[in-house]
Amino acid sequence: MSSESTEVWTGWYRDRRGAEAIVITAAGSHVATRIRGIEYTGASFAALSAAGEGGQALTGCVLEWDLPLPVVADGVSQQATLSCLLTLGERADLSLTLHYGGAAYESGIAGGDFEEALGRVRRQLPPGAEFGRGLMQAA
Repeated sequence: MSSESTEVWTGWYRDRRGAEAIVITAAGSHVATRIRGIEYTGASFAALSAAGEGGQALTGCVLEWDLPLPVVADGVSQQATLSCLLTLGERADLSLTLHYGGAAYESGIAGGDFEEALGRVRRQLPPGAEFGRGLMQAA
């Protein structure tokens, strides 16, 4: 994803008080979402905090969203979906699952590092297959 483009994904926020639909925006190395009327922003999903000086970190919750991520194999682009599950507590636990070609490629738990988790998924793809586009570096 280039620094000029903005991605918008829908998903779910869950905590002990319940669940609600959310919209996540990602532009360059910036991520933002609004939860229960509070804007959370950060340089990564694992570093989301309330907007404003001294904003409280987002914790004690789960964020879940899907995003389209085409896969190119032998020059042919095919639709795929990347399912993302981020648990924010004492630490950030991220799990990615790519649904592509009738199979599921999983990252396992990768801390809060989106690129590391994405790299784990990428290494499982069949020979000659690659993501059809980049995603934000710092997510």
